[in-house]
Amino acid sequence: MLTLLAYSMVIVFMALIMTKRLSAMVALILVPIAFGLIGGFGMELGAMMLDGIKKLAPTGVMLMFAILYFGVMIDAGLFDPAVRVILRMVGGDPMKIVVGTFVLAVCVSLDGDGSTTYMITCAAMLPLYKRLGISRLVLACVIMMAGGLMNILPWGGPTARAASALGVEVGLIFVPMILPMIVTGCWGLFVAFLLGRRERKRLGAIAAGSADPASAAQPQVTAGDPDIARPGLLWVNFLLTLGLMMLLILGTMPLQVLFMVASALALMINYPSLKDQKERLSSHAANIVPVVSLIFAAGIFVGILSGTKMVDAIAASVISAVPDWMGPYMAIVTGVLSVPFTFFISNDAFYFGILPILAKAAAVYGIGAAEIGRASLIGQQVHLLSPLVASTYLLVGLAEVEFGDHQRYTLLWALSAALVMLVATVVFGVIPIVGHAH
Repeated sequence: MLTLLAYSMVIVFMALIMTKRLSAMVALILVPIAFGLIGGFGMELGAMMLDGIKKLAPTGVMLMFAILYFGVMIDAGLFDPAVRVILRMVGGDPMKIVVGTFVLAVCVSLDGDGSTTYMITCAAMLPLYKRLGISRLVLACVIMMAGGLMNILPWGGPTARAASALGVEVGLIFVPMILPMIVTGCWGLFVAFLLGRRERKRLGAIAAGSADPASAAQPQVTAGDPDIARPGLLWVNFLLTLGLMMLLILGTMPLQVLFMVASALALMINYPSLKDQKERLSSHAANIVPVVSLIFAAGIFVGILSGTKMVDAIAASVISAVPDWMGPYMAIVTGVLSVPFTFFISNDAFYFGILPILAKAAAVYGIGAAEIGRASLIGQQVHLLSPLVASTYLLVGLAEVEFGDHQRYTLLWALSAALVMLVATVVFGVIPIVGHAH
């Protein structure tokens, strides 16, 4: 009964946001409450929802101040020089622009934080997409493919979760995955090339009509507003951002605290007057409020999903559906299952709740925990499209596309990347095709 309720809730939720009957925020709050009431959890729902909100509150705080920090840096013109270089390289050719977007997103993703990647890449590329009329769904798609690939980095989250859940050294899981990551990255580059070529055909190489394509598409990231740009503070801002990135990677302080302190410093250094600070805050509120409100709404969804034990019901139903003859192929089964699992339930629920069960089943056939850990990362190529991933709401907000449209457009490409990674892990012997029972 609970399993049926859990699947129905996820299907109803997806259908409502994909058909645009409800906004993501409204659906995240009302759908789980409705299903919680149907399941007879009426009186307990309040505590469950508060638990879920508490779990996601740190993410909400981090996103709020990260958006503010990078917003201030974009206003001050920190990224203008880099963007000018990229624009000079890609010119006005849609194909080069889309490929350039993917490469930029991969480079920025090295810090392992999706939100940062989305903010910097969208800030750099969106004006160009708008200027040339390239579909913004393409922008969101290639940035997300880059994000899904780089999410596997040890400091990105999933790899560390898999390692700690299985009690395996992080390096044992990550290092063998480097070759499959490179292959998947080449596939992502190829997808960007295909999408860019399709856009070039659709737009008829707009740049051909202008004498100098590079100058025709030379937007400033600061929106060219000289009143808010701070070119004189470029190096100060660069050093502040570099320091922030170093501290993020070293993990000296919680992300939330780092971004709060960095935002305060950025505002004080670049806009010392109280009036300017208020203006910057109100100008970024439009980006911050929708994202942060979605995070807290997702907290209600996650809280009810785990509090009612619907997550466990989904997990149990899938694991019991794996027939005995599949046992020796448990590594590949884990790779395939990681796609729907990390889409429908949170990374935490999958890595801490389900992965150890899969690893136990695989151990019977002599398949090691590290191999199962590697297989479990394949779903990350699709994971970022999940409605439970907070930063994705930031991406669709910045790229100015609808969540449901983005899911529809990107899903097949994301699945293709997962398939490429699965094949690459098998070909390179990173995960075994078949285990042997002891």
